[in-house]
Amino acid sequence: MSTTTEPLRIGLVSLHTSPGDEPGSGEVGGMNVVVRHQAEALADRGHHVDIITRRSAPTQPDSVSLVPGVCLRFLSAGPAEPVPKGEHDAFIEPFRHGLEQLGPFDVLHSHHWFSGAAALPVARERGIPHVQSFHSIAADSDTPLSEGERPESAGRMTGERMLARESDAVVVVSEAEAATVRERLDGDDARIWIVPPGVDGSVFRPAASGARRPDVPYVVAAARVQPLKGLDLAIEAVAGISLEARPTLVIAGDASSEAGDYVDELRRLASAHGIADRVTFIGPQSRADLAFLFRGAAAVLVPSHSETYGLVALEGSASGVPVVAAAAGGLREAVVDGETGVVLESRDPTVWAAEIERILTDSGYAAGLAAAGREHAERLSWERSAGGLEDVYRRVLGRA
Repeated sequence: MSTTTEPLRIGLVSLHTSPGDEPGSGEVGGMNVVVRHQAEALADRGHHVDIITRRSAPTQPDSVSLVPGVCLRFLSAGPAEPVPKGEHDAFIEPFRHGLEQLGPFDVLHSHHWFSGAAALPVARERGIPHVQSFHSIAADSDTPLSEGERPESAGRMTGERMLARESDAVVVVSEAEAATVRERLDGDDARIWIVPPGVDGSVFRPAASGARRPDVPYVVAAARVQPLKGLDLAIEAVAGISLEARPTLVIAGDASSEAGDYVDELRRLASAHGIADRVTFIGPQSRADLAFLFRGAAAVLVPSHSETYGLVALEGSASGVPVVAAAAGGLREAVVDGETGVVLESRDPTVWAAEIERILTDSGYAAGLAAAGREHAERLSWERSAGGLEDVYRRVLGRA
């Protein structure tokens, strides 16, 4: 689909993680998926998009074309190697200097506060709008933290408040994230725009009618392996399912840079519950492999303590699979409770076990959730998401 007005030159800034990398490993997660797919959908609408990230390997070129209209650009800022996420504030200034050499752009859209701290001054120097997406927001010492959520440095909190105050627009993915911007950053409602992510229904699609199901059913938890994702609850829930119905739990993802010991903790937990043979860690998956994995699953589990949206839940629904999710942040919006899946306020493993077992043993119930989930996901395309972004860009440019 093309726009009916002049195309825009858009810079999507992602300092600390490359949207060209596969999600599920290191610091690569839902944000990467969102940036990559929104960029491609914006290009489909006729725009030219540069995705700008930090060079994290010496073999990375200055630029590479991802698809027609989308160029991934690498800037030298700090060592050309992976660096823990929390250390990237040291690279903001050198990254900004590199960004100053690129363009021209009509608008700069930063993802995460590192990116905004580098890009906002460049946008102001050039007299172009700056749009900010946070994806996660720091909590100060007075804010109750979700389990697994770490307090952040004063520098990040100050930087995020400045970006919320001075950016021309703040784009969030859910009502839940909008509320967090208002509560933690004193964000102005007039400049907060909700643009939900999408899902590629041609990749994440239901299994063919009559497709053979695995002899032993399995459920999937796809996430970076870190405490915030609540994978311990997934293990304890599976352990609580009756032996005759108990599925295999497949965990698709890798440990983030700051949670290297968490995999071992989860393995020990599975062993302590006597289900080590029913918990499989398969590492990060390509989008196609993850979609294939979802299609054969009995359920997708999202036990996170906090999510701005929960893209994996939407991908599970698109795959025609019931979703069981925690009532955390945007998951209440990604999953329609009782219709496309189950949203649980409780983190009691026995409650989760009962809901998962019902899906495993009541085929009519599971089929109803699956069908409604697919219908829900079909309404949320990347084309629609890109259209929402384009509307924001044109409004801050005064071209709406």
